[in-house]
Amino acid sequence: MHKFPLLKSQNRFLLPALGWLIVCTILFTLPASAFPSEKWYTKIPMFDKWVHIGLLAIMAVLFCWGLFKKEESAEKRKRHFILTGVICLIYGIAMEFVQLYFIPNRSFDMGDVIADGIGSFAGVIFSFKWYIKK
Repeated sequence: MHKFPLLKSQNRFLLPALGWLIVCTILFTLPASAFPSEKWYTKIPMFDKWVHIGLLAIMAVLFCWGLFKKEESAEKRKRHFILTGVICLIYGIAMEFVQLYFIPNRSFDMGDVIADGIGSFAGVIFSFKWYIKK
């Protein structure tokens, strides 16, 4: 039996996604005081929403890539990709509640939830086109 099941040959492809999950969790849980006082990024329309879309899209693509590397049927892979999108969206919603209740000067934003959903499913759609339909 392998001591570290995550490092087994097929599971090791999920490590980049887990690393990205950690990065996203750190970014989503930073207090408002950690952001620059000079907010140049506020001049970019919907900058915050684009960040959410990008972070969750990358997360979904990385998890789908890890799943793509597993030996399974195309039909099972499709179901896993869709489930990945749903789980990424749930993660984004959970992070909004964490910001609301546990992070100083951060709040729940329904616009961020919508952006998380767009990013999650954009990542899944990209993964479908890139990994399955090739």
